[in-house]
Amino acid sequence: MDSLPISADIISDIRRDMHLKNLAFASIREIVQLVNRIQEMTGIQFIRTEMGVPGLSVPKVAIEAEIKALKKGIASVYPPIEGKKDLKQELSRFIKLFLNIDVNPEGCIPTVGSMQGSMACFLITNRTDDKKDTTLFIDPGFPVQKKQLHVLGFKYKNFDIYNFRGSKLKAKLEEFVAHGNISTFIYSNPNNPAWFCFTEKELQIIGELADKYGVIVIEDLAYFGMDFREDYGKPGKPPFQPTVARYTDNYVLLFSSSKAFSYAGQRIGSAIISNKLFQKEFPNLAQYFSSTRFGQAFIQDAIYTLSAGTAYSAQYGFEAVLKAVNDGEYDFVNGVREYGERAKLMKQLFLDNGFKIVYDKDEDRLLADGFYFTISYLDYTGEQLLEEFLRYGISALTLDTTGSERTEGLRICVSQTHLHDIPLLKERLENFRRGHS
Repeated sequence: MDSLPISADIISDIRRDMHLKNLAFASIREIVQLVNRIQEMTGIQFIRTEMGVPGLSVPKVAIEAEIKALKKGIASVYPPIEGKKDLKQELSRFIKLFLNIDVNPEGCIPTVGSMQGSMACFLITNRTDDKKDTTLFIDPGFPVQKKQLHVLGFKYKNFDIYNFRGSKLKAKLEEFVAHGNISTFIYSNPNNPAWFCFTEKELQIIGELADKYGVIVIEDLAYFGMDFREDYGKPGKPPFQPTVARYTDNYVLLFSSSKAFSYAGQRIGSAIISNKLFQKEFPNLAQYFSSTRFGQAFIQDAIYTLSAGTAYSAQYGFEAVLKAVNDGEYDFVNGVREYGERAKLMKQLFLDNGFKIVYDKDEDRLLADGFYFTISYLDYTGEQLLEEFLRYGISALTLDTTGSERTEGLRICVSQTHLHDIPLLKERLENFRRGHS
């Protein structure tokens, strides 16, 4: 620890070279690059909590299935744009078994990760009606989704849900939808970055307002089943993963293999479109696409022009792990439960050293331990706290980039901090406290 804290001049020089003036609004990838360069220059290995990189092994069944497909020569064949038939069947089964929702296989569309799923959604949802040209983010949320809208030239609004939990959510949402320009609600559940989970009351409010005002809900389930306060890992048995799909048919669910199955490198997820929305006609789509039917436009226009489908071999791997999960042969929730164990230990270390949890409850229920949590310290802003953390060999991400109004906060991701790293985190946080109390 003699080399800590790192000289502020060293960090300033690297930031200057990167033209990185404002840490508050630095992207995740910029923070990654900054920390990599600090490590290279100082030789100090950081506790990395800035980026959600899956830190567990891929299920063996997925790897074996993909290898087998590659050996059979599948890499030389174009995949069907709508997705491999058997994979679509397994996605449909998964939605029934773990959400208790019926979605036909035709509406279960493999995508190049959830990222492509949201991009394709934005292309369609913001063109269903000329009057509805704006997406509403229920924040905090995933910053790149706003960047997607910016790249596409679409509008968005957002608000921080911190002060609008429970029944307060209805009036807040109606402030926006009453203007008639909101095409889409989007949020993540469990939430990235704050890890709160929407309650059934909140999901019902969102669903009922979607029906009332003709809004399409994009529900990002990238961290499916990872609210470890409940066991959502038993196929066909309650409790089921909470979802807005119980309260509206105007939805697209984004499901990712990256976190729940640790299959991030293969960039495969799916968009699950409700049966009703898949078949729904939107005459305004004729201005842009070959079909006015939502599902057809999604596949034959959005997915076709973005990537013409999803890597064929990855579809075999995704299908295999889904089948194992659906058949009860692989408990994917148990497979990722270690994230909750890490979060519990890490949270306690932060609390023991004078930090506070920023987003701490789901209404009156204490937050789950999972992939992320949020912290603050005394009267520091998030940017000031991150600047100091870097000197003590800890990386993080400010909440400023996520649409949060809690500018005192940092997002902590547990995925790269393994159990054997906990003693080092404890040492560094204690060192930080001594330098800042």
